[in-house]
Amino acid sequence: MSISFNYVALSDIGLVRSTNQDAGYASQHLLVLADGMGGAAAGDIASSVTVAHLAQVDDSHAVDDLLPTLRTALMHSQQELAERVSEDPSIAGLGTTCIAIMRSSNKLAMTHIGDSRAYLLRGDKFTQVTHDHTLVQYLVDHGELTPEEAAHHPKRNVIMRAISDTPESVDVDESIREAIPGDRWLLCSDGLFGVVSNETLKATLSTYKNLNECGEVLISLALAGGAPDNVTVVLADVVDDAMLPRSVNLPSEPMIVGSAATDYSRPSRGSTSAAGKAAALLKRDGRRDSDTTTKNQRSRTDTNADAHGDVRGSKARRFFGKLGVALLVLGVLAAGLWAGYSWTQTQYYVAPNGGYVGIYRGIPQEIGPLSLYHLEETTGLQISELNSTAQDRLTTPITRSSLSQAREVVENLRAQRVTRPAAAGQQSKSKQQDRSGQQTPTSSAPVPPASPAPSTSTPQTSPASRDPRVPQNPQTSAQESPQTSRSEHPGGE
Repeated sequence: MSISFNYVALSDIGLVRSTNQDAGYASQHLLVLADGMGGAAAGDIASSVTVAHLAQVDDSHAVDDLLPTLRTALMHSQQELAERVSEDPSIAGLGTTCIAIMRSSNKLAMTHIGDSRAYLLRGDKFTQVTHDHTLVQYLVDHGELTPEEAAHHPKRNVIMRAISDTPESVDVDESIREAIPGDRWLLCSDGLFGVVSNETLKATLSTYKNLNECGEVLISLALAGGAPDNVTVVLADVVDDAMLPRSVNLPSEPMIVGSAATDYSRPSRGSTSAAGKAAALLKRDGRRDSDTTTKNQRSRTDTNADAHGDVRGSKARRFFGKLGVALLVLGVLAAGLWAGYSWTQTQYYVAPNGGYVGIYRGIPQEIGPLSLYHLEETTGLQISELNSTAQDRLTTPITRSSLSQAREVVENLRAQRVTRPAAAGQQSKSKQQDRSGQQTPTSSAPVPPASPAPSTSTPQTSPASRDPRVPQNPQTSAQESPQTSRSEHPGGE
């Protein structure tokens, strides 16, 4: 059976970012998606360099050579990034995620690093094939967070593995899979799955049979959700050549999008949508400033031309004109502030309230003397009763979009209370019972300690003197491990 790819790659800069740091590549033998990070001047370099090295090995290979070929290309990518940083230290810290799928007949070799994702629609089953290399996924894997909590966690963009400028070897996930006719593959950056739910992704992939149309709909969904990051999708259908109608011509040339493409600075598709117009407010404000300057210049010219006219009338017109503009600006600002404040009051978060856990309404921010939050509910749950992991979570407000979700967080914390040990007196009684069940009388008189043997060692604290509520062997928090954070590189989310 002869197998081929029908493929398409699309990318959009989004509604917030000034540069596109995603890169995508699709061909008959190779699918690649990379999401760069490291600031506006570096993230696009990292992703485009990685795609370029993989494109060099885009060819027909034996199955046994697929993974070694991909591994070597990624290693060369990291070496080039290190060389570029040595030449230009200002871009230090750059890096990129990467998913690459290379096909040989009906076998697929996959390498993956970072938090970009690969999904597979096989029949009616939709599966996330890749496993995120993020801090929150690590905490979910170890039972310290639920998937729902991870989706809103403030550290959800902290990446623990990436192709970077470090000399260490590239640590990627590798696998060999079967290419089955009818399979539909989706490779995407977090600009898509961070905005569009898995349920909507599945419905879109199932509904739109035409790949170009499907890809455009996926991009549009992300743009409708605000597109705070670059959005890139690589789609591929596995087709049986013998079942392909003669009227259908599969693509034969590679498709390159994003930072690796020649039109990487192309404006967003959604710039004219409602979300795009909202995101462009700041830019339009800048143009207003320019227009205002031009109008003021014309006003001064007109005033000089009317120097022999009615000076008092001219001054009055300018005064009322300026007053009208000022009142209009104040009205717009007031409406905007009220709308913003109203939105904050639909939000909730969980945070300490004295020594207890509290539910607050609003957002944990203050503007001058104005607080954008207030205590909504007291829970009666003492922070000191919680285990160390739960207490660490409360060092940062846990935000939720509804009161019911905030209450679910509290119940989750309540389930993490530490069981208090029995009182010291009860422990003493238990220890004084002999094997026959008889209890030895206790005396309130102190027993003089035996004379210690001479020793030069430092006296050790008796275990019984320690506070039983304090863990004796605290585990090291996962946050203390080295990691790469998107939050450290404002251009790479």
